[in-house]
Amino acid sequence: MITLEKPAGLHVFAPHADPDGDCLARRLRAAQPWRDEVAWPDGFSCGIAHRLDGPTSGAVWVADDLDELARMRGWFAEGRLVKTYRFEARGDVPWSRHVVERPIAHDRARVARMVVQRGADTPHRGRWFEAHTEVERIAGRLWQARITTGVTHQIRVHAAFLGLALLGDRLYGGGPPLDGPAPFRLHHVGLVGPDGVTTAPVPLPAWADPIG
Repeated sequence: MITLEKPAGLHVFAPHADPDGDCLARRLRAAQPWRDEVAWPDGFSCGIAHRLDGPTSGAVWVADDLDELARMRGWFAEGRLVKTYRFEARGDVPWSRHVVERPIAHDRARVARMVVQRGADTPHRGRWFEAHTEVERIAGRLWQARITTGVTHQIRVHAAFLGLALLGDRLYGGGPPLDGPAPFRLHHVGLVGPDGVTTAPVPLPAWADPIG
């Protein structure tokens, strides 16, 4: 297995609106054309084992063969992977650590948005998904988030629920989008699996490195 560094603003797979556009999978295929000879399952082209949203930068785990991919998919499904992110918040709070275990579902009125279950009657669409997020302050408004679940927009919506909407994340109250390749600041540091199996380190963006 290998680790790729995904820049902010680059899709993991080509979007439906631009199937021939630049993406991480296309770059990997160009560098390692042998991957096209493997019968990867649908949704896991080139052996890419998981996705990051377009605005999110960071580590992407890639299998080198079908057995590796099956093992990695099993870890994801069983919740045996700890995923670590860094984000910059728009606002601030008086505490430095919190755990959120509120379920998440699709917003009833806005297709692109998720909602946190605040009570039994919280409006939503479809089923509730269990979600576990731990957030811890690194410095100032720079935070670390660890998750073992992988619900759509999990960190963004849980952070907003805590009063820590990501800077520039307009969808969840983070203010106007930022200039540059990504509208908000979210970086995937990496994954840790059973027996210490882990992604290789990738560089931190300047905003995510308090040391500089």
